[in-house]
Amino acid sequence: MIDIGRVGLWQGVLDQQPSSRVRELVSEIEEMGWPTLWIPEARGRDAFVSAGVMLGATTNLKVATGIAQIHARDPVAMAAAQKTMYEAYDGRFLLGLGVSHAPMIEGIRKQSYVKPYSFMKAYLKAMAEAPFGAVGPEEAPPTVLAALGPKMLELSRDAADGAHPYFVPPEHTAVAREAVGPGKLVATEQMVLLDTDPSSAREKARAVMALYLALPNYTNNLLRLGFTEEDVAGPSDKLVDAIVAWGDESAIVERVKAHHDAGADHVCVQAVVVDRSELPVDQWRRLATALT
Repeated sequence: MIDIGRVGLWQGVLDQQPSSRVRELVSEIEEMGWPTLWIPEARGRDAFVSAGVMLGATTNLKVATGIAQIHARDPVAMAAAQKTMYEAYDGRFLLGLGVSHAPMIEGIRKQSYVKPYSFMKAYLKAMAEAPFGAVGPEEAPPTVLAALGPKMLELSRDAADGAHPYFVPPEHTAVAREAVGPGKLVATEQMVLLDTDPSSAREKARAVMALYLALPNYTNNLLRLGFTEEDVAGPSDKLVDAIVAWGDESAIVERVKAHHDAGADHVCVQAVVVDRSELPVDQWRRLATALT
């Protein structure tokens, strides 16, 4: 099983940079001490192409997809890409898979978004049975699932190597650990903001959270955790503080520890920015010093 470390860096801003600059930045991220870099797949670059660019520019950095959309590739193509990456870069690649969200799949990809759990279950079975006629890795490459609700968490346990919950507080990490049991990876994403002013920090956090609070997968999960419709509609200070850890480095360290105490094997922190063209390199460096 790939060792991704106790902490990692999740980012969604490198798609806004030319690939030549991405190579420079991931080398810098590796030098900061981050063991793993998580990359998304939504409306930007192809996740596997991006991972190859990043792995090729580094020596020890692991790259994880958070997540590769299963509607973007058939199961045979996904399995082949995973094995190719894992073999080519000496086991430094972790495949995170997800069903994404209806607006992404129906609105952008023009595909059906019906029964996502059943679709994922069948997809994983097809991946496991996919033929691969090339030289592959010596060991089976690991897979984690974007999982929030009970059924997807159970699938993470039964048909994958663990879960990658996103947009969650530590209370969900405890739910995820109980659901997947021992021996499976729980790699939780945590949004963070190095800003000690409550008004400023919460204003920025609300701006970033607005996108996610428009997606039922996330809001339904928050309601399951005990947040109210009023919390979500605000969003309330209570919800903002639960989703985005803000303050100085010690506040971020405390939140990451809360996830670890709740059962996370790995916490990937995301330094949030309102303008995605902004590169939070200083925050990445400060967080690396505090967390790694």
